[in-house]
Amino acid sequence: MATNKTRVTMFELTGLTNDNNLIPFLFIFFLVVYVVTILSNIGMMALIQAFPSFHSPMYYFLKYLSLVDLIYSSSITPKILVDLLSVKKTISFLGCAFQVYFYAALAGAEVVLLSSMSYDRYAAICHPLHYSLIMTKAKCTGLVLLSFSVGLLQSAAQTSCLFSLEYCGPNLIDHFYCEIPPVLKLSCSTSHLCDIVTFLLVSTLGLCSLVAILVSYTFIMSSVFKIKSVEGRLKAFSTCSSHLICSSIYFLTIFFIYLRPDTRVLKKQDKVASVFYSVVTPMLNPLIYTLRNQEVRKVILQALKK
Repeated sequence: MATNKTRVTMFELTGLTNDNNLIPFLFIFFLVVYVVTILSNIGMMALIQAFPSFHSPMYYFLKYLSLVDLIYSSSITPKILVDLLSVKKTISFLGCAFQVYFYAALAGAEVVLLSSMSYDRYAAICHPLHYSLIMTKAKCTGLVLLSFSVGLLQSAAQTSCLFSLEYCGPNLIDHFYCEIPPVLKLSCSTSHLCDIVTFLLVSTLGLCSLVAILVSYTFIMSSVFKIKSVEGRLKAFSTCSSHLICSSIYFLTIFFIYLRPDTRVLKKQDKVASVFYSVVTPMLNPLIYTLRNQEVRKVILQALKK
């Protein structure tokens, strides 16, 4: 005899904290982070578009990385701000699906973009005489399109698998936004296939991109150590350091959440890691490139003087 199952149409979120004393601080923190994220990423895109000195493959990729970070942060942070001021933190079934789709798509696109940027640095440092022939406009455009295509397709596979499952209660997501592991935990149907799909897609995409970055930097380091002058080595390192820092932060937090046993049970440190890669990292990327890139700092100072 078939049992009646009430399909969940609304999810509740536990949020970041139950301590009311922390809410004002958290609201101001997330608001400041979001405003800085918006301004820094839009500012970075505007600078790259406006100044001819930035019309090179490295900044071409950086412009799209800023675009990804801008939309990525906007898919999560505004909802967090609203929930911090709400007694009941709810999100519709469809709204949850859209949030999962966009953050997974943009996270995938960012991973491929970061590996494309490492290839660009490899070409610039290891093959400087042939750099313009290797990193053509068509190749750069193709790598950007590949990044977004991979992100959108893998996200469609994960989202369709996740939300084709039955959800008949409970509907409380132990998180501050709709992320795949805690949502998957609420399914009342067999979810082994979705577990496998999520693990395979995240691990394959993440590890392939990570390997591409590590291989690129192995060749880069080999070439840098062959440079005789200390000044030449420092200049070569400075063009890579920003990308290396951004990549390390992003991959470490992503792998910490997804590629470990029992990903469905989120602890406090998991929520902190989620805050870092979903909210803080989109703000850090343009700031790191600004602080560590002498050319960007120089142009910003010129723009401020004008």
